[in-house]
Amino acid sequence: MVWFITGASTGFGKELAKVALSGGDKVVATFRNQEQIAAFNKYYPGQAVGVHVDVTKPEQVAGGIERAISEFGRIDVLVNNAGYGSLGSLEEVEEDELKYQFEVNVFGAVRLTKAVLPYMRKQRSGHIINITSIGGLVSYPGVSVYNGSKFALEGIGEALAMEVAHIGIKVTNIEPGPFRTDWAGRSASYQKVTIPDYEKSVGQRLESIKEIDGKQEGDPEKAAKAIFQVTRLNNPPLHLPLGASAYKDAYEKSENLRKELDSFQYLGLPTDFKMEK
Repeated sequence: MVWFITGASTGFGKELAKVALSGGDKVVATFRNQEQIAAFNKYYPGQAVGVHVDVTKPEQVAGGIERAISEFGRIDVLVNNAGYGSLGSLEEVEEDELKYQFEVNVFGAVRLTKAVLPYMRKQRSGHIINITSIGGLVSYPGVSVYNGSKFALEGIGEALAMEVAHIGIKVTNIEPGPFRTDWAGRSASYQKVTIPDYEKSVGQRLESIKEIDGKQEGDPEKAAKAIFQVTRLNNPPLHLPLGASAYKDAYEKSENLRKELDSFQYLGLPTDFKMEK
């Protein structure tokens, strides 16, 4: 298989590239600087190709995909992993930051997907892996903007799966809980809480995120191995939470949603026109 992995300098992208290469696959991976690219290319000569791609720049995305095709002739797995977390109360996050959060986490992933789909359609095969988050299924105080970007990618992935299933292309949304990556550290943007009314909800949440950084229960190497196994399944899942915390929150969200639907259907259910039989 030939993989194209974005954001391979750290975290899930780095570990997933290692697992795929160790399994004998070929990997084209994106990095932030030339030193990282050179080191990656030396790691597995002829099997690994590093490219400089900023997912917010369409010309770099197109160039990266073209390089992958020229090197290996196909792309079997696209991993939309590049992203970061914008943290803070919705009221206090600047509009430019809101736009950039969606530019990276949503539009960047869509650019890569649109660039890869023509090749996968021609192959009549392929697997698109979106690294979303448990925050794409469950919302938390202090991460509303990040939640919005990941909810968007979840919805896009679900609809895309239905659009391409009949031509042999698969889609899986991966939903990690807390893992020991750079997400809460270097890959996060913290908006300071300046409005006292948000100190109890947002402020406390952001402090807990900072405190857990480096001590999360999730193991990125184990996550990478699980994602690798997903690409080997004939019928892979559309959704795959990772870690005990993610499963706990997903089940709780599902149960609470069902209870809410049942409790208030007396208001919402009778709003259709009465149709004649």
